[in-house]
Amino acid sequence: MKQKNVLGSNDYALLKKLCAIHAPCGNEGEFASFLLNYIKINSKTWKHKPKILAGKNWQDNIILVFGKPRTAIFAHLDSIGFTVRYGNQLVKIGKPRCYSGIQLTGKDSAGSVNAELIVKEDKRTGAMQLSYKTSRELERGTELVFKPEWRENKEYIQCCYMDNRLGVLNALKVAETLKDGVIAFSTYEEHGGGSVSYIQRFLQDKYKIRQALISDISWISDGIHPGQGPVISMRDSLIPRKSFLNKIIDLAKKHELPFQLEIEDSGGSDAKELQMAEYPWDWCFIGAAEQNVHTPDEKVHKKDAEGMVELYKLLMQKL
Repeated sequence: MKQKNVLGSNDYALLKKLCAIHAPCGNEGEFASFLLNYIKINSKTWKHKPKILAGKNWQDNIILVFGKPRTAIFAHLDSIGFTVRYGNQLVKIGKPRCYSGIQLTGKDSAGSVNAELIVKEDKRTGAMQLSYKTSRELERGTELVFKPEWRENKEYIQCCYMDNRLGVLNALKVAETLKDGVIAFSTYEEHGGGSVSYIQRFLQDKYKIRQALISDISWISDGIHPGQGPVISMRDSLIPRKSFLNKIIDLAKKHELPFQLEIEDSGGSDAKELQMAEYPWDWCFIGAAEQNVHTPDEKVHKKDAEGMVELYKLLMQKL
């Protein structure tokens, strides 16, 4: 089947905007507000209008409920970054890849700031020491994130935080035509999780949902190549149930949608909370793969981003 052109210039412009929103783990409020406003405006043109669950009872999570849902999509809002410690010291948020010269941005009570990451090795212990260089000392607790630099050509899109702003865009594109299903925009994924478990419990109790797709971004490896379709992950640090996985693979094959099968022994996602919770849920991680993981230069082939949207639309209809 010839792949449709499902993402246009307006979609990539939106993705560029999403990648620039400040939303390190634990401080997703700005992103949640932007997304909620976007949904309220644009859902008027969607094929089916969802019930929107958001607000103080949900912290910065947003849940969209369409029709009679059978399957939930989880897409996390938060990003990796750094927290200012004492003096000019930094502590990681999540697992950013660190090297000197990375440009950072953030804001404290004195205003916005640009900074440069400095990485040094402690000669005595061998431990990596992180600090920042800027014109003034920042308030402790200030979050710094990668400074966005959007790059785009006919084949690729590149910027910080494709993980997981592309996963969020994917969910928004699916929402345009979704009849039955749930889309859950979650928080805290990059630094240990915490929100998915109570979202799962609510969806189980209220809607009797027992299966989920994880709309997140994987990585290019020796077995995963750019431009050959989104990844269906057969395992990472966790292992999905084989019968559910086979159902997804069979549907993709039947409808001749491009995909790649991934097998890794590390990495994780919102799936870890679904797997460890008290309810018996099936789940599968499906997403485009990127180069330069957890750096300011995350790079995704447009065919893989577009194939991700097509595959999700199919699965939300058929599962």
